[in-house]
Amino acid sequence: MTQKTAIFPEGRHALYEKHGYSAAIQSKDLLFVSGQVGSLQDGSAEIDFKQQVALAFENLRQTLAAAGCTFDDVIDVTTFHTDPENQLASVLSVKDDIFKAPPYPAWTAVGVTWLAGFDFEIKVIARLPNAVSESQD
Repeated sequence: MTQKTAIFPEGRHALYEKHGYSAAIQSKDLLFVSGQVGSLQDGSAEIDFKQQVALAFENLRQTLAAAGCTFDDVIDVTTFHTDPENQLASVLSVKDDIFKAPPYPAWTAVGVTWLAGFDFEIKVIARLPNAVSESQD
């Protein structure tokens, strides 16, 4: 069985316990981060779309930091959008402030009809900078 460790950003344990999932899972030298949304401290959605995207990236930053990672360690991104055609410019504006230079991570954007009250969600896979890759599971 592969060794895995749950990762949680400071102060957000209750949210994940309530819904029964981890913010991220470390397996060997990889970090698999659950979808992050632009949720305020009380769990509600930020109303302004661009601010919601920025907050989702901030929540992602905090989860990465809890595992000792930064955005530079992100290798794969999947984003979910409720109205991609009208939202993409705002998303790219926020993204360009975070991923400033090549090599950029692989990225897949998916249009969806529902995100539990949110309009944007981001999940990533990152490589842990100081993790030792195990030779066997």
